[in-house]
Amino acid sequence: MGEDMHYSKVEDVVGSHVEDAVTFWAQSMSRNKDIMKIGCSLSEVCPHANSVFGNLDPKKIYGGLFSEDKCWYRCKVLKIISDEKCLVRYIDYGNTEILNRSDIVEIPLDLQFSSVAKKYRLWGLQIPSGQEVTQFDQGRTFLGSLIFEKEIKMRIKATYQDGTVIAQAEYGSVDIGEEVAKKGFAEKCKLTSSTNTCEEKKSDPGHLVLRNLKSPIPSWGHRSNQSAFTRPKGRLSGRMTLDLKNENDAGNHVTFPKENLAVGDFNLGSNVSLAKIKQDQKLIEENERLKTEKEVLLESYKVLESKVQQTAQELQQEKATTMDLTKHLESTLKTRVGTRMENLAAKVEILKEIRRVNINVHFGNDLSDAMQVLDEECFTTPASLTELERIWAEYNLAQENIRTCENVNEGNILIAKRNEVQQKLNMAVEVFILEVDELPLNKRLTTLQPSGISSFNSKDLSTSLEAAYGQAKEGTNSEEILKKFYDWKCDKREEFTNVRSETEVSLQRLVAWFQNTVKEQGDADKEIILNTYSQVLQKIRSEERLITTIQSKYEDSIEFKKQIIECLNKNPNVDHLLSIKKTLKNLKARLRWKLVEKNNLEESDDHDGSEIERIKQEIAQLRNSVFQEIYREQEEYEKLNSLVQKWFPELPLLYPEIGLLKYMNSGGLLTMSLERDLLDAEPMKELSSKRPLVCSEVNGQIILLKGYSVDVDTEARVIQRAAAYHRAWREAKEESGLLPLIFLFLCKSDPMAYLMVPYYPRANLSAVQASVPLTSEEALKVMKGVAQGLHILHKADIIHGSLHQNNVFALNREQGIVGDFDFTKSVSQRASVNMVIGDLSLISPELKMGKPASPSSDLYAYGCLLLWLSVQNQKFETNEDGIPKVDQFHLDYNVKSLLYSLICCRSSMTAEQVLNAECFLVPKGKSTLNPEKDTEYTQYKEKEELKMENLDKYKEKTRNDEANFD
Repeated sequence: MGEDMHYSKVEDVVGSHVEDAVTFWAQSMSRNKDIMKIGCSLSEVCPHANSVFGNLDPKKIYGGLFSEDKCWYRCKVLKIISDEKCLVRYIDYGNTEILNRSDIVEIPLDLQFSSVAKKYRLWGLQIPSGQEVTQFDQGRTFLGSLIFEKEIKMRIKATYQDGTVIAQAEYGSVDIGEEVAKKGFAEKCKLTSSTNTCEEKKSDPGHLVLRNLKSPIPSWGHRSNQSAFTRPKGRLSGRMTLDLKNENDAGNHVTFPKENLAVGDFNLGSNVSLAKIKQDQKLIEENERLKTEKEVLLESYKVLESKVQQTAQELQQEKATTMDLTKHLESTLKTRVGTRMENLAAKVEILKEIRRVNINVHFGNDLSDAMQVLDEECFTTPASLTELERIWAEYNLAQENIRTCENVNEGNILIAKRNEVQQKLNMAVEVFILEVDELPLNKRLTTLQPSGISSFNSKDLSTSLEAAYGQAKEGTNSEEILKKFYDWKCDKREEFTNVRSETEVSLQRLVAWFQNTVKEQGDADKEIILNTYSQVLQKIRSEERLITTIQSKYEDSIEFKKQIIECLNKNPNVDHLLSIKKTLKNLKARLRWKLVEKNNLEESDDHDGSEIERIKQEIAQLRNSVFQEIYREQEEYEKLNSLVQKWFPELPLLYPEIGLLKYMNSGGLLTMSLERDLLDAEPMKELSSKRPLVCSEVNGQIILLKGYSVDVDTEARVIQRAAAYHRAWREAKEESGLLPLIFLFLCKSDPMAYLMVPYYPRANLSAVQASVPLTSEEALKVMKGVAQGLHILHKADIIHGSLHQNNVFALNREQGIVGDFDFTKSVSQRASVNMVIGDLSLISPELKMGKPASPSSDLYAYGCLLLWLSVQNQKFETNEDGIPKVDQFHLDYNVKSLLYSLICCRSSMTAEQVLNAECFLVPKGKSTLNPEKDTEYTQYKEKEELKMENLDKYKEKTRNDEANFD
């Protein structure tokens, strides 16, 4: 065990963290000034330090951002959980936490000294074997109530090699170890004669850490008469709190937790017994329970009172309505009979007029006509369609099997099976085309738009019925419904005829029938008509879908038949591509030879200038020829790519040497024929601070060549990210608002990847604003293009994460272009770079809080750039969160509204919504001032200022209350 003996040593410590019923961490009373100095130093150093990268040293001390109070503390890494997560221990307090890598920073050497807190174990005690989790947690809680934030006396018995101190702990006259043993949370262990220490079973550290993480970490409160010790949750109290405020002018403010009162808010100067502590704790818990019950009862009382008031109001309204109705009945009762007779006579006159006008009225004629149209020459599914769909599905499955195959021998078998299915599909297609050619599809569609049916007025059949009967309800097809409709129609026609003939004989019967017919249809009648209408419309829709399916499959079959004639039992020829590659190889060899010849002539003493000039011209011609062949090669790759997608998925498997799969995976960006030494490149030293950049000219276009250092893993990620960006650009190309990528190629001799992009000298926003700043109209044009670029990226699920003034270009002072980003870095790595414009940070508040990058963080940087262009280098004022105050500038209302949405309010705005913002839609030269909108804006600002004033008052009151409490 190798422990050092310190039998005579006594230490005064304060408990800071409990691991189990016999193990805890404590801070020496003599090192309270060290805690203050460490806290001050970390608050100054850590916010500006670099986040950790690569492998973490478990022996090294880092700075960690505690999640609960967002303050910095010293920590060591216990375990790497994932690429982004680490388990750390705060060495000055003893507690552990899982942190993101972005919350762990390097700290200077002057802070790399021993921890303030030590790990202690109670002498002569051990955790019973087989102890349950519940009892384990209860034991830890009990030990915390005895030692947490209390000044205890430690009589050192021994020290383990790992630094754990074995000691007898006393709080006043209470032996803490004896109290823990009495409660049954620990048991006495056997003592050896040599060291007088426990022979106990060591707990699994991983298991202990998990238990510590699952349990809540006790909050630290104030102590009135003791030296100030803190941990990563809470703050310094008493006089030390005031001293720190004077030194740093800031402090971590948290409310005083109720748990502290139950554990440590009493005077340690008096010799308080353990029984008294427990009694006070029970009283406090009972008080809290009564307070909770009081709040619940008060809330119930308010709810009941509100219901009583609502019921009283409803009763009053009902009473008023009843009184009005009574008065109305009293006033109309005398004339009710006469009025009824007058209405009856008027209805009879209306009935006579309807009979005269609609002498030949019919019931359900439109539905009858529609049913007749559907019954005549009704289409059914062609017999060949089912067989065609079955074989086509089999063909698609065969193509997919070839596409996913990685073995050539298996691929050949699959190709043979595919060819057999292809032959069957070709025959099925021919049969289907012949059958469809015999079907009168166009005639039937014309029939479903019947100009001969006068009730439809040449409109679409289904549209006409919907106009007459409204939206159809869903239902099952049933011939019984149609039969019921025919019976109902006959009954209604007979009823109408009888009523007409008996009109003069029975006036009352006529009036009753009139009311049922003219005023509203009966429920039974309405149900019959609507059910019939639904059935008719379902039949129309079904037949329309069938005709559409047949026509679509017919067009696909015609296309398949045209192309399959050339492809049956044949593989596409890659000889043309191989011929181009051979030509390229010869051209590159000649170009390299000419470059060597030119260098030799230039280094010779008696070189001929005319000869060198002639060789340079030949080199230029060879370079142009190389690039022409590369473009031809790309065109041939694109043709083969199209064939792979449609007909021949086996090409990458059969011809792996042509690199077709790499071309497809890169979205057509990767070329294997271009090499760095073939370009006449000039180093761009002024732009090469992060990576090697060279400038060259290709086919009359000035290009920039970016070099990325890659390995086996990063090479695949670079290709994947560049391909995604390139595919997004290809959706709109010049209208995309993105910097185009010309070529991506890999260096054969060095682990480098080169990206070729257009070069726009002095066209980035930083250079433009430094020379001749953009006008407000020019700035809006440029930023609209930038919004378009972000929209294209976000639509492709790509987050830029690196939008700043050096990566946005203003071409011709009116076209905004979003530059590409470092494809070797992930989104989080790109977003972690702190970019600023003057005093304005482009990092959004959520990124500063450690949240991942998102489209919203891109738009925050976009808003800052728009503000920077709009105010023409004026000085910025920011709030306490670093967000610029937009209202300090006199800007166009529409621009200011957009800036508020992007920067201040942080609404869930998208790049597409930014594109449609009013400031980008207003015609040139038009003023956007609006008095009503200005009034709304002024009111909004007044509300915001009032909120901030109330918040400041609340903070000041809270600080005063805390000072009085201390």
